[in-house]
Amino acid sequence: MDRESREGRAEHDHGEERDHDEEHGHDEEHGHSEDHAEHDHDEDHEHDHHAHDVEEVGVAVLTVSSSRSMDDDPAGDAIVETLEDEGHEVVTRELVPDEYDRVQGTVDNFIGRDDANVVVTTGGTGVTPDDVTVEAVEPLLNKRLPGFGELFRRLSYEEVGSKVIGTCAAAGVTNGTIVFCLPGSESAVRLGVEEIIVEEAGHLVGLARRD
Repeated sequence: MDRESREGRAEHDHGEERDHDEEHGHDEEHGHSEDHAEHDHDEDHEHDHHAHDVEEVGVAVLTVSSSRSMDDDPAGDAIVETLEDEGHEVVTRELVPDEYDRVQGTVDNFIGRDDANVVVTTGGTGVTPDDVTVEAVEPLLNKRLPGFGELFRRLSYEEVGSKVIGTCAAAGVTNGTIVFCLPGSESAVRLGVEEIIVEEAGHLVGLARRD
């Protein structure tokens, strides 16, 4: 190949390399723009998802027990203490025996209150014949939240092992009110309230009451 041909070939190769670099640079810049736009979209979606969160909720607390009294109710005390420490207001608190009609009627009254958008019950979620809380509450619900019971049992497994299958802890939504049914032990109540309810109650209420 003569000198003129070699120089022409070199110039042609250099031009192709420059075109490739410019094209590659454009793709990188385009990709970066897409990544940035996707990041902005994720942030906007997260903001919109929490736009209706409620900072403070009104809570109705129900202890279901045939052996306890309001003066001897450590689980109920734990619910009140934990939620009030988080800035929420306990608007009413009652104790009823393990009776289907009493449990259902009391929870129904709680749901009808204008100042209560969360109901928390403790007790009556086991497998003995007089454990009727979940059975009494579920007919009142428009929508169930199975993830609550699933998460509660997963967290409880770390403390009590396979015995966790004996708890029927549950939750659901009705008329914009979130209802949580917890076991009767103080340790179980603290776990459910501290690890789940205080984290998600405001978010769930906001979603349930969104127009």
